[in-house]
Amino acid sequence: MGAEAVIVLAVIAIVLVLFTLTRIAADALLVGALVVLLISPVPAATGWRMGVLNVTEAFSGFSSPGVLTVAVLFAVTAGLRQTGAIDWVAQTALGRPASVRSAIARVVFPAVPISAFLNNTAVVAMLVPAINDWARRLRLPVSKLMLPFNYATVLGGTCTLIGTSTNLVVSGLVLSSGKLAPLSLFDITWIGLPVAIVGTLFVWLAGPVLLPDRGSPSSQLREAREYMAEMIVPPGSPLVGKTIEEAGLRHLPGAFVAEIERDGESLVAVEPEQRLKANDRLVLVGVVESIRDLQQLRGLVPATDQVFKLDSPRYRRRLFEAVVSNTCPLVGKTIRDGRFRNRYNAVVLAVARNGERLRGKIGDIVLQPGDTLLIEAGPSFAVQQRDSRDFFLISGVEQSTPRRHERAAVALAILAGMVLAAAVGVNMLV
Repeated sequence: MGAEAVIVLAVIAIVLVLFTLTRIAADALLVGALVVLLISPVPAATGWRMGVLNVTEAFSGFSSPGVLTVAVLFAVTAGLRQTGAIDWVAQTALGRPASVRSAIARVVFPAVPISAFLNNTAVVAMLVPAINDWARRLRLPVSKLMLPFNYATVLGGTCTLIGTSTNLVVSGLVLSSGKLAPLSLFDITWIGLPVAIVGTLFVWLAGPVLLPDRGSPSSQLREAREYMAEMIVPPGSPLVGKTIEEAGLRHLPGAFVAEIERDGESLVAVEPEQRLKANDRLVLVGVVESIRDLQQLRGLVPATDQVFKLDSPRYRRRLFEAVVSNTCPLVGKTIRDGRFRNRYNAVVLAVARNGERLRGKIGDIVLQPGDTLLIEAGPSFAVQQRDSRDFFLISGVEQSTPRRHERAAVALAILAGMVLAAAVGVNMLV
């Protein structure tokens, strides 16, 4: 075994150990390993030379068609996520299963064809939040869904050339050899498809038996802080004419529709069969995760028009939780009279007060010390208010950027065009 092989094996072993025993980021470790291979002294016939790899060899991977294709796929999946297209597809395809086995079937069988045409790593990153939200909404055990979904995406990735980065790397090596014909999109399907079918059937049949049931995510929300929020069904909304059940507002985890204000009247004890009308004002009570989901639901808009008057575009904003301090100048004033938007360049979407059920419109609530506000603002809000004495605590809400639903059709069209181009052999990277 030559010195170069020894150095390479040693670097791989050290990287694996560091992966296991430290929290150093994977990209930092891999770049560090690349640097070591670039500068390690290696014995040569005329003495010593520097580097197991030369500069061209070290950076050739960054120009690999496989790597660039994966980067493009991540950009496409990010567009699907930010426009809400993936949430709509997930909710439409997954529906309301009658059992855990049926839920696994609805997760794994669509995952195979999806991951056949999208990189499986990107598919997992894109769909895991949607599946988690879906399971939380229906009180399904996530522990029985995630592993089957992961295996299904791996199996689906073996069906086409672009399904997984491994296939793309091999394709790049075939092209660089110059001795073999390039692989087409479906050259490996005749092997990958039977494997995917058998593997997916096994996961579907064995999953409910072998996987543990660690309970529904909704069980973690029982003691969480409850907010009161208001949403409006605008004219032209796809929810107009649907019942509370059909609109997906009946089985919200940790949230419920407490009241509907319609034509100056209040409808309390809202029934699942109650149909929504244009300009209905929904008063909802729920935990922050459910209020966040409602803010992103297509067909509902915040009841306050203040969100449309902020400086930054909505798709660049996010949600924050802020606790009102006893020195806040707005204490004892309503949110409207305190001119919250003008003072902080932010809008209050919901208020929580020690489990108390608040009534009235958001703008008419008189703030008290200790009130927790759910705020929509630009991404710099937390930094700007970090040293402010107006709030005790400010924390961001994960994955709370408003969806750009009007761009969903564009994102789906780009995905369809990318898959069609790959199928007919068009190089997307030209």
